[in-house]
Order: sequence, then C-alpha cells, then structure tokens
Amino acid sequence: MWMMFRMKAQTIFCTMISSAMAQNGVLDLTSLHEYANQDRPAYIQKDNTPGNNRISNIGATLGRVLFYDPRLSVDGTVSCSSCHQQEHGFGDPDIASQGVAGATGRHSMRLINARFGRERNFFWDERVETLEDQVTMPIQDHVEMGFSGTEGDPDFSYLVDRLEAIELYRVLFTGLYGDGEITEARVQGALAQFVRSIQSFDSKYDEGLTQVNNPNAPFQNFTAEENDGKRIFMSPPNAPGGGAGCNACHQAPEFDIDPNSGHNGVTGTLAGGLDFTVTRSPSLRDVVSADGTPHGGFMHNASLSSLLDVVNHYNAVPAVTTGLDRRLAGPPPRPGVTQPMGGQRLNLNQAQKEALVTFLGTLTGISVYTDEKWSSPFGEEGGLSVILLTADETEVGVQMVNGSPRVTVSTPGVPRTRYLLKISEDLVNWSEGTPVTANNAGMVTRSMPATQGARYFRFVYEVETE
Repeated sequence: MWMMFRMKAQTIFCTMISSAMAQNGVLDLTSLHEYANQDRPAYIQKDNTPGNNRISNIGATLGRVLFYDPRLSVDGTVSCSSCHQQEHGFGDPDIASQGVAGATGRHSMRLINARFGRERNFFWDERVETLEDQVTMPIQDHVEMGFSGTEGDPDFSYLVDRLEAIELYRVLFTGLYGDGEITEARVQGALAQFVRSIQSFDSKYDEGLTQVNNPNAPFQNFTAEENDGKRIFMSPPNAPGGGAGCNACHQAPEFDIDPNSGHNGVTGTLAGGLDFTVTRSPSLRDVVSADGTPHGGFMHNASLSSLLDVVNHYNAVPAVTTGLDRRLAGPPPRPGVTQPMGGQRLNLNQAQKEALVTFLGTLTGISVYTDEKWSSPFGEEGGLSVILLTADETEVGVQMVNGSPRVTVSTPGVPRTRYLLKISEDLVNWSEGTPVTANNAGMVTRSMPATQGARYFRFVYEVETE
C-alpha cells in the first residue's frame, strides 16, 4: 500500500543551468513537448522515416536546440533557422539566403511535412539519399555555415569540440543517447528528428476531407471556386471542364513529389546559367501563408513570384529540354512521331487558373506557424535557461515491505541523466548524495529504508567537470 509521506517535513529542490544572457528563453526538459506521437489524419500514410531514427521527444528537443543555435556556424551568426523560418513555412522569403560567406546558390526549400512523402532523397537535385545526410551538409558548406575544412575553414571536429564544451549539449546528448559524446552522426540524428516532426495537417483541405472522406467529392466547407480548383488539380491534362494533371506529380493527400519526376522546365540558376538537375520539390502544403502571401519566390531559383505565375508556367511549358518530366511534354503532333515537339498546353482559361490558385491556398495549416515546439527555445538576446528538475510533480511515498517502511522519492527529470539524491535532518547538513539515473521516460526514482533521521530529501543535478 502506498501513501503520501507526511510523517516528516519535506523539501525537494529543482536545479537549473542558465545563461547570463537569458531573457525569456526557458526550456523545460522535465516536461517535453510531444513530438513522437503527434496526431495526424488516418489518410496520411506516406512516411520516409528510417527505422533506425524514429522520432523521440528528447531527440526532437535536442534537434530543436541545434536547429536554432547560431553556434553551429563558424562565426556564430547563422543557424538552420536563418534560412528555414517558422513564420515563412520553414522557408526563406529572400531569393537567396545569406550564409557566413555570401549567398546560397539556390532558394531555400520549405521544410514542412518533409517526412510525409515517398521521396527519400533530399536537396533540390536529390544529391543525398537521406535527411540525416542532408542536415549537416549546410553546416559543412563554406558559404552557408562555414565548417567546411576548406578555404581556411575549421572542419566539423572543431564544432564537436565547441558543443562538447557546452553543458546543455552534454545533458541533451545524454538524454537521447545515454552519454554525452557528440559525433556528426548523433547531430544528424537529432536534427533529422526535429525536421521530420514539423507537420501541418490542420488546413481547410483536411477539414473538408475529414467531413466527406472522399478526396474526389465536393468538400462541404469549400467554396464553389475551391471545389472547382480541386477538380482541376486532380483531373488529367485537358480533361473536359479543365484539367491540369497536378496530382500526377504532387500526389494528394500528402501533396508530396513523385520520386520519379524529371525537372519541370524551370532551368535557370541564380548565377545566370542553366541547371537541368532539379527534380525535387517540397510538399505543396503550406505553399502560401494563410492570407495567400507566398513564402518567397517559387522554384529553386525563386523566379516565379506568385502561384498564378506557377500555374501559367505549367499551362504552357516553354520547351522540351533535356530531363524534362515526360508528363510535361506535349503529345506528338501526328501518328508515327514519337518525340513531342513542345511542352504541354493545358489551355486553362483565366477563371480555371484562378480556381486552381484558390484551391492551393486551402492546403495551408495554422499551428505550424505558431506552435512553441517548433519555435526557437532561445530568448530575445540568445539566452536559454534550462529546467533539469521540477519540484511541482515530486512524490514522496512510503510502503511497508516485509514489515519495514521504505521511502520512495520520485520526480520528472531528463532521460538517462545522472542525478544525486541528498538527505538531511535539518536542511543545513546534507549527505554527499546517492547517484540516481533517470529512466528512459525521464523519471528519477530512488527507494530506501525509512530511517528516523531522514526528514528532508532533494534531487540535485551537478554540472559535469572535465
């Protein structure tokens, strides 16, 4: 039988490590945001998460801190969030993003729903096979974050040394991996968990699909124009009443890119050359903000400034060039001719184009732009206070075991992290402490005989020393 231990006075202390610059950035590691088991609609089935890096609450929390920390750049001025901003769909409103040594060569891709698709390769040109490989490449790019090991830059090992000197990271890496060792693979795992956690399924489209449970039926919450735009999106090119064939490459309900896509006919580069290697696209979800404002220019070179410009491009693809997706090439002009003579012509009228644009706006969610779990944990001036223990949910109980009372003290902490349980009779003199390691769920628990002298208890986290 368990009961609250009220026989003696009790005091449980929590400890906090903090930055002297802390303003309003507080990260409570004893009460983690839910990343691992977020709700999503049953009709969302695609998932490119590898089996060896499933999302965990502590892993995505570590990834969140890394994502927003400018100390991951060589001069401490650029973080992942500099180019992937929450308020802009985790993209960048600028044509090119600014790194530590200049501007990026392509427009920054939005990251929302990166997990929910069949495409497993990343970057515009799909040059890396996993998100884990992708997330540290900007860090090791000379222009972007500067730990390239070339052109006078330090290499990634210098960043590892920097992070290992920060107590918060030793705690977080221990919480995820069981010890404080920092490696590139561990940084990759945590950052990838956070990026995969960024999801958006509370749009007007989701509301409508939930109501009718049929993506091809008219949605009850849609306007006539939005339903018409949805029909045009789903219908094959030049279908009666207008069809754009968008769904062939951007497959609902995830609206992810078909892994077998070629390039889309936009081949210009920011430097003024040609690039036929861009075959990837972010999800079409949250392609614009809630009021229809674009999150910067569209395509890898941000050359199209509005969704109407995008629709006009696909309505009349300029030319058939090397690597153009076969679905964007017009049909052969006569029997026996196998090669198309030009790009597709959808022949959409202005009302149909505007309906398609209006429908794309229904794919924008709400919470992804404001939810704290995806926002910066740092304060206004870059400070961060970290709660490692809490007194609010601490329990002290007594149980009779073989006729003798035993006291159990339990409190939330950080998974796999070592604490000390200290005991006192007078709140002045404390024992040196008994080591207690939090379990995988973060609970710190210690059971001991209920001795007459043990009146006060406290869990303490002690800063590691080299």
